[in-house]
Amino acid sequence: MEAEPSVTPGAASRDFQPSRWDVVAIPLVLSVVMLLALGAREMTGPFHVGEPLPISLDPANLPGYALRTTVRMLIALAASLVFSVSYATLAAKSRRAEQILIPVLDVLQSVPVLGYISFTVTGFLALFPGSLLGAEMAAIFAIFTSQAWNMTFSMHQSLRAVPHDLHEAAAVFGLTSWQKFWRLEMPYAMPGLVWNAMMSMSGGWFFVVASESISLGDEKIALPGIGSYIALAIERRDLTAVGWAIATMLLVLICYDQLLFRPLVAWAERFKVEETPGETVPQSWILDLFRRARLLRFVGSPLALLLRLARDLRLLGIYRPEAGLNEERQPGVLTRMGDLLWYLLLGGVALLASWRIYQFLAVQLTLSEILHVLLLGLATALRVMVCILLAAIIWVPIGVHIGLRPRLAQFFQPVAQFLAAFPANLLFPPAVIIILRYQLDPNVWLTPLMILGTQWYLLFNVIAGASAFPQNLRDAAAEFHVRGWLWWRKVMMPSLAPYLLTGAITAAGGCWNASIVAEAVSWGDDRIGAFGLGAYIADATLAGDFAKIALGIGVMSLYVALSNRLIWRPLYALAEKRAQLR
Repeated sequence: MEAEPSVTPGAASRDFQPSRWDVVAIPLVLSVVMLLALGAREMTGPFHVGEPLPISLDPANLPGYALRTTVRMLIALAASLVFSVSYATLAAKSRRAEQILIPVLDVLQSVPVLGYISFTVTGFLALFPGSLLGAEMAAIFAIFTSQAWNMTFSMHQSLRAVPHDLHEAAAVFGLTSWQKFWRLEMPYAMPGLVWNAMMSMSGGWFFVVASESISLGDEKIALPGIGSYIALAIERRDLTAVGWAIATMLLVLICYDQLLFRPLVAWAERFKVEETPGETVPQSWILDLFRRARLLRFVGSPLALLLRLARDLRLLGIYRPEAGLNEERQPGVLTRMGDLLWYLLLGGVALLASWRIYQFLAVQLTLSEILHVLLLGLATALRVMVCILLAAIIWVPIGVHIGLRPRLAQFFQPVAQFLAAFPANLLFPPAVIIILRYQLDPNVWLTPLMILGTQWYLLFNVIAGASAFPQNLRDAAAEFHVRGWLWWRKVMMPSLAPYLLTGAITAAGGCWNASIVAEAVSWGDDRIGAFGLGAYIADATLAGDFAKIALGIGVMSLYVALSNRLIWRPLYALAEKRAQLR
């Protein structure tokens, strides 16, 4: 047993004396805080509907636009984190709550960003009359809807996948349910949550044009930001401005990769569950800087102490393993009666909602219109399945290769973020020009734009799963010379499958959302569309036809919910069971 290091007099006080690292760390923190505060202050200016907000294509305005967009992204990411932890925890710990919350989440992720904007912007403007904050909140909420669902699915999957022996260890140590969550479950979920937070941030960039350029009937609200800058550049066919927007996006992505996500990935490495440490671990210069900055650590020590005290509070009673997540018990009579009443209540609510929807649609729409939209949904569903299959074939091997090599993951991380954040709108000019020049079929050649909304969810989840793969299992497979297809089938896939299927579920929702911007594209006055539900919703939104918007969103939600219930959820349950039996 090693002897504890001796502490000389005054050593504790020297730990908090300023060092040369503070000279860099403190100005950096203050600069970031001041920039974010400046961006937040500009979001509260006066505004009235119908009053135009000037958007200029002058590149000198791009730093200010980038700051405004970044503030919206970070606020939405913080809200997504709170929502994900709360929602996923309730769903994972309550069987009856899960029966409602997960199907609701399936529906929420299927509703396109344009759908949320169409039905919420009026309410947000009414909450803050005469202030720009209403429109800003509508944009932030739209970004939130492109971020939260992916993180929530990841958190739920991680909580369900905590090994049973760790639950038993928590009971042996006498942890309360509160302590177990913060000491076991939250740390276990952290690596996957960080990777999915990166994906969610990039997903917000993917829909940044739709989020910042809001249509309200005949009125159009273009908030200052990179998204509205891109929309104006596309409208005016200004390729130079598009190039400036891409360069600005790249710089912003590099900044928040270095200042936010790379430190988080390096910090989350400490929570990986493995008996043998990996050969290399992720590194972050900003994390090393903050750890060496004594004065900054001293300033943050009271907050760290409060967080530790809150983590160790003995709340919610002693955890009992028989109440664990993975226990299968025979339900008693009272439990079965409660389940019956619960299902009757859910059925009644579903019937009431269906009746109200029917009343609304029967007045506004004809049966032939509804059947036509169902057919459009089938066409888009076929494109979605093709996109997911192609993305899985391409990115699963690449994601595993990257995730098992931390140094390669560090290099690829900002590249993947930039590619995932690349708005499909920026590919409209070459897509429209090529399709029109060579008279290609839009139903086929617009599909690649949808893959942009699919592949990155799969890739980030696969990288997260491969990164969490225990080093001792890798060493055992190498020792027994397990290679090739046998290695994939017996070693990697059982552990990777829950992450892969979580990525497939979120990828399906992302692909349905991407169909809104991919099935109907324009470049100046040239506009082409594919036969599909995404083009139908985009056209209805452009026309301000709320009945058709509601019908399109309802049909899209129906298809996503059915595919999740009939395909993805059974596969996920099977993968989860096999992972627990390992």
